[in-house]
Amino acid sequence: MTYPSASIVFFLLIAIVLVLGFIAGRWKSGEGNIGHIEEWGLGGRRFGTWISWFLIGGDAYTAYTFIAIPALMFGAGALGFFAMPYTVLIYPILYVVFPRLWRVARAKGYITGPEFVRGRYGNRWLALAMGLTGILATMPYIALQLVGMQTVIGALGLPGHGPLIAAFIVLAAFTWTAGLRAPAMISIVKDLLIYLTVIAAIIVIPAELGGFTAIFAKVPAPKLILPPPPPGSSGSYSAYASLALGSAMALFLYPHTMTGILSASGPRVIKRNAVLLPAYSLLLGLLALIGFMALAAGVKTMPQFAAGFARYGASFAVPAVLLNSFPGWFAGVAFGAIAIGALVPAAIMAIASANIFTRDIWTQFFHSPTQRGETLAAKIFAILMIIGALIFIMKIPSTYAVQLQLLGGMWIIQTFPAVVFSVFTRALNGWALLLGWLVGIVSATWLVWQNHFTGAIWPFHILGYTVPCYIALATVVLNGIIAAVLSPLFQMVANDRVRDETAVSDYV
Repeated sequence: MTYPSASIVFFLLIAIVLVLGFIAGRWKSGEGNIGHIEEWGLGGRRFGTWISWFLIGGDAYTAYTFIAIPALMFGAGALGFFAMPYTVLIYPILYVVFPRLWRVARAKGYITGPEFVRGRYGNRWLALAMGLTGILATMPYIALQLVGMQTVIGALGLPGHGPLIAAFIVLAAFTWTAGLRAPAMISIVKDLLIYLTVIAAIIVIPAELGGFTAIFAKVPAPKLILPPPPPGSSGSYSAYASLALGSAMALFLYPHTMTGILSASGPRVIKRNAVLLPAYSLLLGLLALIGFMALAAGVKTMPQFAAGFARYGASFAVPAVLLNSFPGWFAGVAFGAIAIGALVPAAIMAIASANIFTRDIWTQFFHSPTQRGETLAAKIFAILMIIGALIFIMKIPSTYAVQLQLLGGMWIIQTFPAVVFSVFTRALNGWALLLGWLVGIVSATWLVWQNHFTGAIWPFHILGYTVPCYIALATVVLNGIIAAVLSPLFQMVANDRVRDETAVSDYV
């Protein structure tokens, strides 16, 4: 089934933001040279409070988030609300850790987290491990943005991969020409459209269904609350809490979110955003309720949506309830917002991965180019990331992308000790951190494999008591313990503190 009016509005919005992407190269350029990687990959570190608010929110709250969280509520129920405490916990971390990281990055010219680690420990192999982890965790994340876009394109009844390919060809073009300024400018439009869609949805859909009381009355009781834990186990309670905490620890370690932070014009901008960004948490909570609205509306049983649910599963809940409740033109606005919500973080992810490849792999192990050559290498790698993600989603079932993203979360959190602890202390040893990282990566991957790539929770048995826990959190604790225990021994044999190129004054 096709929706002509929705499709027209959808493509009109996509066209507008793509034009914005092309003109963004001259925006806030100042005296900077777009041929310099700091200008191309970090926007010259010139973004103030409001631009950073849109940019960081734009790359943290992705298209897949707007599809997946309501889908989780639709399929699994209350467990999906872990996103609320998770997005509350991330902002104290942002406030405490990242202004210090920004200061030292600005003082030393670092543009990536791994580059900071290399400067802190004088260990390019540790930085290589951090960089490869970030790139590998990002690739399926980009693919999942395509899953979100593919879902809304499919909901419009548009055949084939043509629209998806066209959108990402232009994405590659404005990423090449404008760098980080393009997603920064587009994120403003994207977030305004998302807010408009969610506000309209929480007013119109409940009014059609008889109010929130009627909606919750139609949701099966087991989906409204977490089940009480059985005797001898903490049950879903510890799973829920550890999932929220572990997810919060991991979020700002992803290359794209860290790039958004390091592009700010100063540490005060980051602190202000830590105060202002919880507005997105409110948005996410309202968005999650759309999953319950879809349940109450019974969209899964409607014949016109049968094909969509058969193809996309619970991810089709949001497009279905929007198509069912709104006129075609407004559904086009909503779908355009979701699609733009894929383009923005996908561009930032590609740019962030390119920054890492250039600064932490290419220049360290292969070639030391000029400033212009360094930027060219970053641009080429960004395009390769976009092409790779597009081929990935076209040739490999989306289930694999979800499974790899599950692993990506397990992997990226293993960089927490090397990055976050090192912002505050030099007590650790680089080689000890590398061994802790390796143990964390291997143990997390093994546990996810034991789960057959279908879940992120593992039941740990401690003194006869069962504690289901988020695998990423448990393994990063093991990672940190190994690094802390081995560091004094490694310092006795080969003290690497003399290699620290940063000074105390760089952090304050």
